[in-house]
Amino acid sequence: MTASSSGVPEELDRLRGSIDNLDAALINLLAERFKLTRTVGQYKAQHGLPPADPAREARQIDRLRQLSTQAHLDPAIAEKYLTFVVAEVVRHHEAIAEEHRQEQQVTDD
Repeated sequence: MTASSSGVPEELDRLRGSIDNLDAALINLLAERFKLTRTVGQYKAQHGLPPADPAREARQIDRLRQLSTQAHLDPAIAEKYLTFVVAEVVRHHEAIAEEHRQEQQVTDD
């Protein structure tokens, strides 16, 4: 077993590098997801729709749990992920709706 210059075995260093690459990809995908949900939030605000959609959220949790099972990932991880993301999305949608209300008040005045 050979070690890298940091003293970490090369195999462990290689595996960690792969994990780091996946983490970067996940962050980039999450950023793209939030760009799309911002657009959804703007649409909802413009059309007077509520920031949250509990029925869709429940369907999404079911869908991700099924995908997790197929991918041999603990479905609880997918549910925790989606619960966190949805909470952030709803928070953003509420802020967008408030911004829209304020803009409408300025326009109406």
